[in-house]
Amino acid sequence: MKTIDQVIEKLDLIIKDAEANNDPAGYFAALYKKVTIKVKEGIANGYFENGPRMEQLDVLFAMRYIDAWEAYKRGTEMSVSWQKAFELTPEYWPIVLQHLLVGMNAHINYDLGIAAAEISKDKELDGLHDDFNRINDILSDLVHEVQDNLSLVWPYLKFILKLTGKVDDYLVDFSMKLARDGAWKFAGEYFTGAEADKQSLLKQRDMRIGEIVKAVTEPGLIAAAILAIVRLTERGTVREKIRKLKVTSV
Repeated sequence: MKTIDQVIEKLDLIIKDAEANNDPAGYFAALYKKVTIKVKEGIANGYFENGPRMEQLDVLFAMRYIDAWEAYKRGTEMSVSWQKAFELTPEYWPIVLQHLLVGMNAHINYDLGIAAAEISKDKELDGLHDDFNRINDILSDLVHEVQDNLSLVWPYLKFILKLTGKVDDYLVDFSMKLARDGAWKFAGEYFTGAEADKQSLLKQRDMRIGEIVKAVTEPGLIAAAILAIVRLTERGTVREKIRKLKVTSV
């Protein structure tokens, strides 16, 4: 893959596969397609300092997710971060938001820093910083749209999370700013690290990010009970929920 259009075509295939198989892995794919389209629009509108480089970054970044998805379909080895995310797909109890959060955790906290470092080979990493922040601003802007989409699946989700007091924990643990800053810091460590140490750096980072999944899947007894009620009252099949997440405005 060399272009964003090719990435979007592949994401369409992933979404169609998920819809056909009622596969919750399609939730993240639907969200990610929105992100990719927004990045494409940003490049076309001159939002980024270096549009061609951003397209290269977007493709490289997306390929990490696509490779993980293909490994998931084949049942072959992948990063721990993505393995933890895909392990939720056959389980009944995780709600749509939890599926999205574990996917975001793997892709932003683990994949993004690696992609940023790799696209900067033979260049100055600092030259990417402003555009790196801009791509994360796009992710942040989409959070509100996704919340609206989720309200189609379960109208009282945000209200219930506020009642439990857990919404603040989710926002702190998975805020885009924290994820962005952590990804950029790791990009610097990976970029400047000795070639012989890079596999060790990747393994350590992967294990650490994989552990963060517990904040979503094991939120405590009270929150877990509330989330179980949410799950039991979510509207529609997996296929229908994916289609609701694909809605561009509500």
